Amino acid sequence: MSVVDLDAGLLQAVDRLAAVPSLLIALDFDGTISPVVDSPEAARALPEAADALRRLAALPGTRVALVSGRSLESLERVSDAAADTLLVGSHGVEVRLDGAAELTLTPEERQRADELREALEQAADPFDDVWVEVKPAGSALHTRRATDDVRERAERAASAAAERFAGLTTRRGKNVLEFAVRSETKGQGVERLREVTGADAVLFAGDDVTDEDAFRVLGETDLGLKVGEGDTAAAYRVDDPQSVARVLERLADRRAALNS
Repeated sequence: MSVVDLDAGLLQAVDRLAAVPSLLIALDFDGTISPVVDSPEAARALPEAADALRRLAALPGTRVALVSGRSLESLERVSDAAADTLLVGSHGVEVRLDGAAELTLTPEERQRADELREALEQAADPFDDVWVEVKPAGSALHTRRATDDVRERAERAASAAAERFAGLTTRRGKNVLEFAVRSETKGQGVERLREVTGADAVLFAGDDVTDEDAFRVLGETDLGLKVGEGDTAAAYRVDDPQSVARVLERLADRRAALNS
């Protein structure tokens, strides 16, 4: 796909965004700049997306951030992000701002997260092709490889195990059911990044239902980009990560030209 295949209104919005003095590009990772793969640890950003982000990060008044439900450790590993890339992990519980990582959990929350992990691992153990991803603030049941029947039974078992813990936040994504002891959202993560960077405008792109929290905090000068199908609060939509890469390339080209 080339830029001529993208919606004309989206291209105009990208060109407007390229001209703002201070710009924040905040992106989900899986399904947005990286294709969804069976093994989460095998995920990697598309080369053309990674290259466009490197070009953007080198431009004046431009910051690049990744905002993910992954743990910060996992996000750092699969993204291979540059040291100056701002990172938000675990839906906002973890952040890396200019090289400094922060985790805001209390000792009591950490203990509850450990107990929750044990309960979910026991609940998932009888089922084939499901696994539990451990995160600092909770755990997520992944069912991407499972049949529909196994997925339904495993999610029921996980939900029953989680009922033992009061006050959990439950998030449902694409073939993932997550339980957390701390309620944070990608919207809160984007708002914090905007405050830290002092950005005049934000580009946020995401593909999952958890990204809707971020789309809903965007303002008139911002650009929300939904990847794939599904209801969304984003103003624009593209089909896949390859299309996101084309958008980033267009933005990098236009912003570089304005700074030359």
